[in-house]
Amino acid sequence: MVTIKDVARLAGVSISTVSRVINDSKPVSKEVREKVIEVIEETGYRPNDVARSLVTRRSHLIGVIVNDLTSFYVSEMVKGVEEVGKMYNFDILLCSSYYDKEAQIKYLQLLDRKQAEGLIMIGYKFDEEIFDKIKKLNEPTIYFTRDIKDENVNQVKIDTKAAMYEMTKYIIKSGHKKLLYAYDFNDKTTHEKEKMHGIENAVKEDKHVSWEKIDVKGRKYKEGYNFGENLSRKKIKFSTIICSNDEIAMGLTNALFDNNVKVPEDVSVVGYGDYREGNIIRPKLTTVREPYYDIGAVLIRNLIKEIEGEEKIDKKINLPFSIVKRDSLKVLK
Repeated sequence: MVTIKDVARLAGVSISTVSRVINDSKPVSKEVREKVIEVIEETGYRPNDVARSLVTRRSHLIGVIVNDLTSFYVSEMVKGVEEVGKMYNFDILLCSSYYDKEAQIKYLQLLDRKQAEGLIMIGYKFDEEIFDKIKKLNEPTIYFTRDIKDENVNQVKIDTKAAMYEMTKYIIKSGHKKLLYAYDFNDKTTHEKEKMHGIENAVKEDKHVSWEKIDVKGRKYKEGYNFGENLSRKKIKFSTIICSNDEIAMGLTNALFDNNVKVPEDVSVVGYGDYREGNIIRPKLTTVREPYYDIGAVLIRNLIKEIEGEEKIDKKINLPFSIVKRDSLKVLK
């Protein structure tokens, strides 16, 4: 393995001169710089990152802790984080905890030992103890989570209240008057509360519209399917079922189909999230789209701004949503 001593010997300069060229820490003449760079390229020398960080006090490392990397929206965000991180020459250390608090604590300790310059936290929710431990680390940190307990933390979010309001208004404009909201409220996250308020506000504006809500006891496909099976055994009195996420909506739609209830002929179904499977199932799912890749890109760009001290950082960044109009919502005459 080529060392910094080898580079110095071949370039005919001191080790400290090679270090200054690599770290761009002090002025070096153009001729010497070019000679050192030429030797580095010829030998394939790569600086020792640990030793380099001790000199520069920079690791150019950002830690990313996610709850579930298998989730579609999480993987899209991580893609945005990684690609923008590369643009700014930051390395990403990705840690997936699968909702294990102890694993999250160990990852925080690991990232602290690795001298990570900042943290990105992505997950449905984090335990309050995790928020407290991150505060004690006193490193730049930014969150995307469905349950914010401290409004003062740096965060990127979607205005879910406005998103569900706009979706409900679109449903009402399509002629629907009797609505059912199928949701998972076991965790009572701020995310779910905002969705509920969005529906309430839209319904209040039209006295001819009524709605009910039911907890499906989970937010995965299986719970949506079970809910659909139970619902199909009764006379469905609603014209549209609004689901708090696409997984519930897809499980519900398939269960209704298996029990001879047609979507959208007999009842319309809409979701939230725009998971890629929603564009594959039949009928294609009407839903709310969140810009997951952009969320990841904004998370790391805003974190890098804080690390580099470039400018004043907005603690709360709202990104736009959109209503994806597909086939699962029937337009009534």
